[in-house]
Amino acid sequence: MTQTDNLTGMERFFGDDDIIVSKTDLKGRLTYTNKVFLDIAGYTERECIGQQHSMIRHPDMPRCIFKLLWDTIQGGSEIFAYVINRCKNGDHYWVYAHVTPSRDMSGNVVGYHSNRRVPDRKIIDEAIVPLYRDLKTEEERHGSRKDGLAGSSAMVEEYLTRQGVAYDEFVATVGQQQH
Repeated sequence: MTQTDNLTGMERFFGDDDIIVSKTDLKGRLTYTNKVFLDIAGYTERECIGQQHSMIRHPDMPRCIFKLLWDTIQGGSEIFAYVINRCKNGDHYWVYAHVTPSRDMSGNVVGYHSNRRVPDRKIIDEAIVPLYRDLKTEEERHGSRKDGLAGSSAMVEEYLTRQGVAYDEFVATVGQQQH
């Protein structure tokens, strides 16, 4: 079954005070999920632990944004990002994610920690959905996944250059740019 085989088109929501938490090892395998994560994604802890975090990746999420995310955290920095995730039953949900490297007592990165909150709906609808749709279109118009990723990555860089901001500043100010 492919990722698109079980999409329902139905969106799930979680509470403004809820925080979705997950932790992974260096390879992106889940080592911890909180109850909010399990409840919204529709999985049990047993189904999640040891699995790739990408088990909840929604096919509408541009690969270039995940590349940017992974490049940032593997470089030892934190990142904020808007992400659409897929539930076990094919529903989806949007999050405003804060992903950080987890370090041991010696300062070595030993995994990653992600807290996700309810995103601003207006930002999702007016800025993120159109941008991500354009990025996915760019990815899919190429003959290979590698070329698609390169094309959408260049598109993000061009977009940020036109906005005159780095990615982290774009994410922090995207709501202000819509007015």
